[in-house]
Amino acid sequence: TVAFIVFIERAIRKILINYPKRQMGTKIYGGESSHLPLKINTAGVIPAIFASALLLLPMTFSNFGFSESETFIDISSLFSQGKPLYMLLYASGIIFFSFFYTSIVFNPKETAENLRKHGGYVPGIRPGERTAYYIEDILTKLTTIGALYLTLVCLMPEFLIANYPIPFYLGGTSILIVVVVAIDTVTQIQTRLMSSQY
Repeated sequence: TVAFIVFIERAIRKILINYPKRQMGTKIYGGESSHLPLKINTAGVIPAIFASALLLLPMTFSNFGFSESETFIDISSLFSQGKPLYMLLYASGIIFFSFFYTSIVFNPKETAENLRKHGGYVPGIRPGERTAYYIEDILTKLTTIGALYLTLVCLMPEFLIANYPIPFYLGGTSILIVVVVAIDTVTQIQTRLMSSQY
């Protein structure tokens, strides 16, 4: 599971960006190609945290004694971990928040406009609105894969606990947080070492 999380978190989709040559005086600038990296899991761990926090609200209210009715207790018991309704709502919440958070964090129209201002273009795609649609299409596909990955990692421990007598002490969200923080720490250390060597 840890290897799978590391593989997906490090995976990126590169979109080729070309910059035209410009002549200023006797010197020629530009003419190089670069790439726009898009992570498969753009939203990170946030969707899993939001979904689990929303599902814990009924249990929290019942523990504080806001409602003593039998109906509320029966409804809150349906939201306990390992129940089919809990897993279904958890998966739906992760998928919804993956798309919602990605749409907040990354704006394809702004990215396409910045590329157009700096003279960059995607080969075969017209600059401006067509580039925004192209980036948005790729981002939607990547977010779908990322949402399914998050759902799989977060629901696997729930499924194991509900169906098998396996002592599983870490939840999917906990494993995700630990691995992502470890990856970020290693990346920051490598960046510091590279900058000091440079």
